[in-house]
Amino acid sequence: MRTFEGSMTALATPFRDGALDESAYRALIQQQIAGGTSVLIPMGTTGESVTVSPEEHQRAIRVAVEEAAGRVPVVAGAGSNSTAATIEGVRRAREAGADGTLLVTPYYNKPTQAGLVEHYKAVARAHPGLPIIVYNVPGRTGVDLLPETMLRLCDLPEVVAVKEATGSLSRAVDLVEACGERLTLLSGDDFTVLPFIACGGKGVISVSSNVAPRMMADLVAAARAGRLDEARALQVRMNALHRLLFVEPNPIPVKWALHVMGLFGPELRLPLVPMSEPNARKLESELRELSLLK
Repeated sequence: MRTFEGSMTALATPFRDGALDESAYRALIQQQIAGGTSVLIPMGTTGESVTVSPEEHQRAIRVAVEEAAGRVPVVAGAGSNSTAATIEGVRRAREAGADGTLLVTPYYNKPTQAGLVEHYKAVARAHPGLPIIVYNVPGRTGVDLLPETMLRLCDLPEVVAVKEATGSLSRAVDLVEACGERLTLLSGDDFTVLPFIACGGKGVISVSSNVAPRMMADLVAAARAGRLDEARALQVRMNALHRLLFVEPNPIPVKWALHVMGLFGPELRLPLVPMSEPNARKLESELRELSLLK
C-alpha cells in the first residue's frame, strides 16, 4: 500500500467549450510533478467534482493516472452525500486506476457520528484493500467528524489518513491523541501547514500548490525536517496568496490564477461565476510579487 504524505495538490479542473480540457489538465499535472508535488488529488472540491458528469469524473481520474505514469500516487475524490453513490464513484475511480480515494463526509443530510461510521464501513466493505483518506470539512458539509469517531474508523484497514480542514490546531492534537501513529494526519488548510505539521501532521492537501507547487513542497519538506526558520519564512511568504485564493469560494480564485498564468482557460461551471474584477487584480498582483507570472 502506497503512503500518502507530503505536499499533495487538490487539482483544479480545466474546461474548454463546456468539456474537460485534457491538454491543459495534462500540462498542470506535469507542472505539479516537476514542482515536487508528492500526490495528485483529482476530482475533489477544487476540481469542481459536484458539477461534472460521471463520465467526466472518471475521465479526469484516468488522465491523471496516465499522466502521472506511476511517478506519484493518484488519490481520487469520490465522495457524495449518498453512500450508494459514493460506492459507485469509488468503483469508477478504482476502474480508472486510482491508488486510493478521498471521501468527504456526506454533506447536506447531516448524518450523526454513528451514521458517518456506517457510511465509511459500507464503502470499505464494497472496496476492500483500496486506501481511503477521510475528508472532514464541516464548513462545507454541515457535519463535523469528531476525533472519537475517527478512532472508530481506524478499525477499518482501508482508512489510512484523514484530511482535516477545520483549521483547528487543537483538533490536530486531539486526533494525534486519539489515533496516534495509526493514522496519517493531513492538513486541509493552507494557512496553517507549518503549525499543523508541528502538531503531528504529515503533509497537506493544498489548493495553493496548484499555482505554487515548488513553494508548498519546500514548505512541507522544511517543516517535516524541523527547519523551522525556513518553513516559517515560506509560510509567511505564501500567506497573502492563500488569502487571495480564498477571498471568494474555492475554486473561483485558483482557476483565475491558473488562467492568468497561461495554464487554463477561464471557464467555470454554474453556479460558480468568474472572480470579481477588484479581487482578480489583487490576485494577479500577488502572483507577480511571487514571480509566478511569466
